[in-house]
Order: sequence, then C-alpha cells, then structure tokens
Amino acid sequence: VAMGRRDADRIPVGKRKGCHSKSQKEIDALLVSLGREGKRVVRLKSGDPLVFGRAAEELAALRNAGISHEVVPGVTSAFAAAADFALPLTLRGTASSLVFTTGHDLNGNTLPDWAKLAVGGATVAVYMGRSVAVSVASRLMEAGLPSDTPVAAVENAGRPDARLFHGTLTDLPALGD
Repeated sequence: VAMGRRDADRIPVGKRKGCHSKSQKEIDALLVSLGREGKRVVRLKSGDPLVFGRAAEELAALRNAGISHEVVPGVTSAFAAAADFALPLTLRGTASSLVFTTGHDLNGNTLPDWAKLAVGGATVAVYMGRSVAVSVASRLMEAGLPSDTPVAAVENAGRPDARLFHGTLTDLPALGD
C-alpha cells in the first residue's frame, strides 16, 4: 500500500474473521463501478489472491461486466511462513506432499478428511486456523497422528511482525495465547 501512488484513492475493504469492512458483493460492485468509470483499479490482497481468497467471485464480476483485468500472483502465507522461519514444507523421508486447507467451510462445517493425509506424510498448512485450533488438533489426533507430533503456528507470515509458535499437537490450541 505504501508503494502506491500518493495521489491514488485508497479504499479499505479488508476482512478479518467476524469483521468485514465491506461484504463481498459490495467489493465486487465497487470493482465493477470503478472499472466502468475507466479508473485503473488495484485490488491489493495479502498473500496470493487465488489461495483462499475471493478472487474467483471478483474475477467473475469483472468478466460479467466486460471489464479487462489482470491477476498478479503473490506469495501464499504457507510459503511466506516457511521462508520467514526456515521451515521446510516438505522434507525427504518425512513429508512428501503438502496440503493447503482451512479448518472449516463457509458454514462452519468440517471439510473433507484432510487429516488422514497428514498420517500419510503430508505437511498440512491450515489457513485461518486460530479459531479452529482445538478442532484441528483433535481431528489430526483422531486420524492417527501422535499427540507429541511437532507443530508450528505462524502469525502474520511475510510481514515484519511475523511470529512463530511451536510445540506439539497437544499444545496447538494454546499456541500464541
């Protein structure tokens, strides 16, 4: 944001759990409205806009309105966390695959059984997981991971105020408190 033109209008539309400055429909409408005015619009998102973002909805709104657009990839937070703290996401002989997931769907329901993949040697990167840490830990243990499995939780990956919390699967719900 600081690198943008000083004369640019900045319209905050950020979202945090339980705190949305604008609804997704309002954001879509704003992108279309500004695009129709002929303005150059940058929808700046943290991370990669195509990983657990609402890019599909925004892109559909722009396509349906006939507004040209471009997606510039970012660095998804799992990769930023790995780089920030030198945490390999895959490790020969330990983790041969990587799963990106959230702990719940839009309605708060649990998602398909990604926890079983962890038992098979996958690293599981749980996005937006703070509020579901208890559920994530229990699902992983129910799937067969030992309670002393090492875990890491990262807050603000890729930012100067990034923080790393590490412990075991049993510790996960309390990490970062």
